Amino acid sequence: MITRKLTGAPPVPAFPRGATDTQMHLYLPGFPALPGGPGLPEDPLPDAGAYAQVMHWLGLDRVIVTQGNAHQHDNTNLLASLEALGDCAWGVAVVTKDTTKAQLAALADRRIVGARIMDLPGGAVDLTQLEVVDAIAHDMGWMIAVQFDGSHILDHLPRLQWLRSRWVFDHHGKFFGGVAADGPETDAVLRLIDRGNCWFKFAGAYESSAQPWPYADVAGPSRRIAAHAPDRIVWGTNWPHNGARTTADYPDDAALAALSLGWLPEGTREAVLVRNPVDLYRLPPLPSV
Repeated sequence: MITRKLTGAPPVPAFPRGATDTQMHLYLPGFPALPGGPGLPEDPLPDAGAYAQVMHWLGLDRVIVTQGNAHQHDNTNLLASLEALGDCAWGVAVVTKDTTKAQLAALADRRIVGARIMDLPGGAVDLTQLEVVDAIAHDMGWMIAVQFDGSHILDHLPRLQWLRSRWVFDHHGKFFGGVAADGPETDAVLRLIDRGNCWFKFAGAYESSAQPWPYADVAGPSRRIAAHAPDRIVWGTNWPHNGARTTADYPDDAALAALSLGWLPEGTREAVLVRNPVDLYRLPPLPSV
């Protein structure tokens, strides 16, 4: 049993209208973990009601729900999560060469706007399927969320340069081997961004860092990438912080947001929180007030 922090002092400055969380997961009752992936998070399950409190606390208006690895290729929990959250939510699903056109159309009808590649232990679709997923996403007008150990980005660079879909490099690049802000791996990210279809996601810095708070090894490359292309940065909470297994270890979302958003160039916060997600995920315009 874990007590998650769901409320607290609001962010300072306040999040702008239309602020979007582009990285989180929900786990609804009745959807067990499947073989091949990690188990479900600690009880109580982090469901729509709990996340709604986080949205209110932080001042979030929109959210992208990513298919959790616990559910592998079965997107039914994700679709139920979008229904539970309502019109403020869109999803990034798992698809493969076996996903039919009818199934893809049904996913799109239920506010799926992207597909996921996760080339780390427990991931449902890894880099061996990158080109297949890219072809599907391109045909659907979707984006791709790509996650792997960014320390090896130079090995994957030729394939990443050929992606036709819009895509985002997840979780501050997850440079597990450690990279320098002026190193060749960071240079490679800048070249990918300059091709016109790549974004970089600020989310879950603690997962990518080999150091304690304030995660200086993640801060350096993230600052340089954001300074180079602030219009290509998106941000997410990484809620419900699945790596936290005790109440004492559970992070404060407002403090995490303040830390990572503090790595942005002055004057770019609203673009990162509001406009950039619209461009990457092709979200509809905000309704008039």
